[in-house]
Amino acid sequence: MNTSNAPGVDAATPMSRHRSVWEVRTESWIELVDELSQLANPTSEQSGREARVAHVHELTEILTPIEVCWAYPGRRAFAELCGFIARGELAHAAIVARRHHRMLASLTYRHGSPTSASDAELPTQMETEKEFQTQLRCPYFEVLWVDDLPAEEEEALRRRVRSRRRPDDEFIFDIVVVPTFEDALVASMVNFNLQAVVIGYGFPYRSLYVPELVARRFFAGLEVSGENLPESERGQLLGQQIARLRPELDLYLVTDAKVEDVAARAGATFRRVFFGEEDQLELYYSILKGVAERYQAPFFNALREYAKQPTGVFHALPLARGKSIMNSNWIGDLGQFYGMNLFMAETSATAGGLDSLLEPTSSLKLAQEYAARAFGARRTFLATNGTSTANKIVVQAMVRPDDIVLVDRNCHKSHHYGMVLAGAQITYLEAYPLHEYSMYGAVPIRHIKETLLEMRRAGTLGRVRMVLLTNCTFDGIVYDVERLMLECLAIKPDLVFLWDEAWFAFARFHPVYRQRTGMAAAARLSEMFQSEAYAQRYAEFASGFDEAAWADEERVLNTRLLPDPKKARVRVYATQSTHKTLTALRQGSMIHVWDVDFKDKAEEAFHEAYMTHTSTSPNYQILATLDVGRRQMELEGYELVQRQLELAMNLREQVKAHPLLKRYFRFLTVVDLVPEEFRESHVESLYNVETGWVNLFKAWRTDEFALDPSRATLSIGLSGMDGDTMKNKYLADKYDIQINKTSRNTVLFMTNIGSTRSTIAYLIEVLVNIARDIDQSVADMSTLERRIHEKRVRSLTVELPPLPNFSCFHTAFRGRSVDGRSETRDGDIRSAFFLGYDEGNCEYLVMDETDKAIKGGRECVSAQFVIPYPPGFPILVPGQVISPEILTFMQALDVREIHGFRPELGFRIYTEAALRRSAQANAVWTAQINAPTEPD
Repeated sequence: MNTSNAPGVDAATPMSRHRSVWEVRTESWIELVDELSQLANPTSEQSGREARVAHVHELTEILTPIEVCWAYPGRRAFAELCGFIARGELAHAAIVARRHHRMLASLTYRHGSPTSASDAELPTQMETEKEFQTQLRCPYFEVLWVDDLPAEEEEALRRRVRSRRRPDDEFIFDIVVVPTFEDALVASMVNFNLQAVVIGYGFPYRSLYVPELVARRFFAGLEVSGENLPESERGQLLGQQIARLRPELDLYLVTDAKVEDVAARAGATFRRVFFGEEDQLELYYSILKGVAERYQAPFFNALREYAKQPTGVFHALPLARGKSIMNSNWIGDLGQFYGMNLFMAETSATAGGLDSLLEPTSSLKLAQEYAARAFGARRTFLATNGTSTANKIVVQAMVRPDDIVLVDRNCHKSHHYGMVLAGAQITYLEAYPLHEYSMYGAVPIRHIKETLLEMRRAGTLGRVRMVLLTNCTFDGIVYDVERLMLECLAIKPDLVFLWDEAWFAFARFHPVYRQRTGMAAAARLSEMFQSEAYAQRYAEFASGFDEAAWADEERVLNTRLLPDPKKARVRVYATQSTHKTLTALRQGSMIHVWDVDFKDKAEEAFHEAYMTHTSTSPNYQILATLDVGRRQMELEGYELVQRQLELAMNLREQVKAHPLLKRYFRFLTVVDLVPEEFRESHVESLYNVETGWVNLFKAWRTDEFALDPSRATLSIGLSGMDGDTMKNKYLADKYDIQINKTSRNTVLFMTNIGSTRSTIAYLIEVLVNIARDIDQSVADMSTLERRIHEKRVRSLTVELPPLPNFSCFHTAFRGRSVDGRSETRDGDIRSAFFLGYDEGNCEYLVMDETDKAIKGGRECVSAQFVIPYPPGFPILVPGQVISPEILTFMQALDVREIHGFRPELGFRIYTEAALRRSAQANAVWTAQINAPTEPD
């Protein structure tokens, strides 16, 4: 869905360089004020006057369709400004334009701002501060009103809405009136102030303000076909389209048709349906109530009220109420640094509405319900121990000992440890490698299907419990979640899916990202499996895909499979590090659940797992920020995520265009990170001046893997620096820039909802400084030093060691087919992990000794996790055979940290005697698990 192309801006205009309608609006107002000020100044040069006047008219043409979408200055006030310009009253036009721009830039229009151009006084600093305080007390929003009203009726409606404002209202709102279907869609995508939409009875389809070429770019990827509908039916279709784009908005329908029948049909889309002009006051208060429900942060409110209560503390928490700080002669600075509210709200009690995280019944229960609503889940659980713990909770709840779990080998280490705790048999999946950047991508669907079919041949498919994947990866590779789950469920209809979305919590709040989240895909699958349309689609698929076709594995692999809707179960879990991409304190995370069998098959186990891993003393401050962070995203998430995306693209473009920066640095593109075989769209760049964001929408709609543009991976190999040096020596130590992830020759910059244009500008400045340092250093090198530098550059750009695949589990830990005659790829990581606890089972071999032993025919088996950082993924796990490829990769690494490997000791491996004993135990286990069960 195109959310960024500016109305009135196409490839033919000078403004086409902009990627955002908000950027267009801001820059156009700045230019308009400048030009009008020059034209109004009698002492300015007259030579370029005609060009300035032409530019002013060009700017007003650009801004006219944009201002239609906003309440301030709005269509009417902007038309007045254009009238002054048309009549040549340029001095007055300059004053009015400056006032509008000032109000927009300072956000003072959000309270009590006149929309008429007649009052042209600029607000004072005192008034600006007053408006800011008012905004804190009484937030402002806008309501989109879709109706083809005459000018006088529109103005009467606006006056009527304003007249109903009361001093005790929680919020204040203004209205944006648009007359057509297309104008409404554009406004819903452009105006981030919107919190509600009121759709009238009948209105035209085609936009009156947005040029057709631009409108088509806005609607790229949208299946909109309302032009041929009767006007009386367009309102329901418009509501459905807006609900898909921005599900957080409250929708209201005002109709002159049989309101009872319409309500019965459209009740799922609209919050309320009203008949004509009656109950207008009810509509006004419904709008306020709808926003108030999203604004509620029940646990934060309860904690805030608790902090105000006089309380006698007789529980085990001296810090509570700040007593141990206030009564201290030595740690008063702690209270000064954090502020006393932090400690006044600290308690170990669950009284005063604070609730228990382990058994929530009031404020925390509501907070979790609101989070489920916001993130599109059936139920949501808050976690204060980070997503590492959230992952272990889901794994322990869903996986029984000896269940087989398909896991991306490059997933977060918490999943590997979770499998150890659960006693799972792990089948590691291989992501496609990106050798030239020392990183992995994501796991192809074909590979997952191959693995499931392999297990079906071995007779172990019935034990496969879960597929566990990272969505999105650190570097921004995002799965086609819906397609992957469809194809997997066609092979095994009861699979459970765990999507690690630690870095993807923001995705729910943007229409492009949302479609590839676990919860959105689960909702679509649930709806799909219950529809007649899908039943027909599946029947057509099944009629051409009989048992013989299923026996032809190559055909299965090459076919987009569809599951039987009568058998498929939608069981989807997503874990998110809320603190990583949204507003929450560190370790604040959420578990989102869309599991149709949760009540019958998972609830008790989940409750026990939650009890096992959740602290009985959860941090209330973390929980409060999770509650407020959810509120923020429901009310302004769309705006924040869109700006995050735009800032990232600005960063990419600046580096690409800068003559010095592009000598040493280059941001990786979708071509670099997603091989062509996984890009059905054949898109090579996500943004294009001619078509805007159409490439992005096409790629995210069709490709097996999409790239999140807000993850900007910078290739630095040409600088001669590795990622670790760039991160620590330059970015962190010299310039105080913090990043999370590097590889041998890349560093990752991530924009987030807190990023600003100033931070992007600072990063550009820093990169330029670093590039100048490199330039100077290279220029000063001797011939010998230059050869060393060039060799270093080759090692980072050409001579990189190939990434090794997962070798295999040793036979002592490997699974067996049902008949026990052949080995399978799954391994018992739990037995391997705990075998290493006994020092007598292990020995150490340094790198050269390991190499010699492997060449001599010995299977050297790792007794622990070995994780080089960077790149940060496990090269070895307990029970894995050390292959020559892994050893070659380890020998070529030049990083400072290799977790689980001490150079002076070498690899910790199992003794051959320990492996023989484990192999015998494994044979006994195999016989037991595959033994036929006695009938009841």
